[in-house]
Amino acid sequence: MNFLNMLEQISSGMLHTILIFFFTLIFSLPLGWIVAFGRMSKNKIISGITAFFISILRGTPLMLQLMVVFYGPYFLFNLPIGNWRFPAIIVGFSINYAAYFAEIYRSGISVVCVDAICFVIENISM
Repeated sequence: MNFLNMLEQISSGMLHTILIFFFTLIFSLPLGWIVAFGRMSKNKIISGITAFFISILRGTPLMLQLMVVFYGPYFLFNLPIGNWRFPAIIVGFSINYAAYFAEIYRSGISVVCVDAICFVIENISM
């Protein structure tokens, strides 16, 4: 194995890693907002469902979640596994990181008091 062959394989892996990173951010950041607002909801059912979602996804290893996303359709619906590895990785990473982002958003929103928000709005409108 020569150096150029190794460089080609490394660059291919780096490209896939960067694509996974960007697609994960694109999908997990908005999903994290939705889950965070569901977690802060005054409706106990919605808040409970999102709290369960967050606790399950933060409490299980990412590798297990990726295996469930990849092999789950095969075992549940008898679908062929096929060549959908990349979308399964994106879905698995996105739902995992959405749970983490939801807790980050929720804690950040709950720390800011209402008076500080009103002060900023009043000073912006001047």
